[in-house]
Amino acid sequence: MSEALAEHPAPPADHSDPESDSGAHPGSSHTEQPSSGAGVKGRIKVADEVIEKIASLAALEVEGVADMGGDLARAFESVRDRIGIGSRRGNQGVSAQIHDRQVTVNLTIVIEYGHIVMEVAAEVKTNVARTVSHMLGMRVTEVNVTVDD
Repeated sequence: MSEALAEHPAPPADHSDPESDSGAHPGSSHTEQPSSGAGVKGRIKVADEVIEKIASLAALEVEGVADMGGDLARAFESVRDRIGIGSRRGNQGVSAQIHDRQVTVNLTIVIEYGHIVMEVAAEVKTNVARTVSHMLGMRVTEVNVTVDD
């Protein structure tokens, strides 16, 4: 799990926590510790999957985005759907990492026929950065968009 500073400036997080890990990896989460002025002690953990779902929904809001994920991911989801194993993953085609309250998001999208690829991709990039930043209160440093189809 990554540890970071609370919303209000506070001393750096104690990295001696056995659960902490300096590298972001799938299944990791972001932890915020309250500032010294906060009345309640405790941690807030935000899993990378939460950011991935927010980013996926923000990308799908953009007109011209038909689907998320590459060919292989979409084929796998199609098979899962046909045989009835679980429901569609909300973060398909998205990966996110948090490091020191800064977020990096990678997306793979499918664009509807008839839309201008570069315009849709640029709008996805802007909408994802704005939405993730707004909903999490963290700085989005990078949004990488790959158009797969």
